[in-house]
Amino acid sequence: MTDAAETAPTRRRTSIGGRRNPESAAAILDAAAAILAENGLGGFSIEAVARRAGAGKPTIYRWWPNKAALLIDVYARQKETVLQADTGSLQGDLEDVLSRLFDFWRYTPAGAAFRSIIAEAQSDPEALERLRAFLVERRTYVREIVERGIARGDLPADADGAAIVEMLFGFAWMRLLTGDLGAAGDIPRRVHLILKGAA
Repeated sequence: MTDAAETAPTRRRTSIGGRRNPESAAAILDAAAAILAENGLGGFSIEAVARRAGAGKPTIYRWWPNKAALLIDVYARQKETVLQADTGSLQGDLEDVLSRLFDFWRYTPAGAAFRSIIAEAQSDPEALERLRAFLVERRTYVREIVERGIARGDLPADADGAAIVEMLFGFAWMRLLTGDLGAAGDIPRRVHLILKGAA
């Protein structure tokens, strides 16, 4: 399904060479997010984004070398600033992080964007590498929360923080990919089971 606005003529913006023009970059990201929300990954293409944003394809490819890079920037732009929770317990901190993440995926276009990034990475090695690089920062954030809990004595000093983070991400991704974000009420039990296994 093609949105009429996607093909409507849009004012071309003045190029400023290899450096990103903030106005053009914002228009491209807006267009990409809208097309993804309306048509899904199957209807998402650089050509469609260029038409809707009123930008040239060479400009988009100069700033984003492939579709995966653009998708990741769409998602990163939507990503809310999550304040580091400090509820006084590791259980509470991780419940807060997962609840915020589920709400973010459920109530904004970010969930569809991230599912599309994961789908693209299954068949595109470069997209997979970009996804892995993108996740380093996200995992580091959650790992810091886990290590703070270990230092506080919520878990034994030899607890495997990396494994805890992987299990939390696995739970979250499974819910995202199966469209089961509505069942957030069981987050406390899932976090409890993961931490109990690490104790």
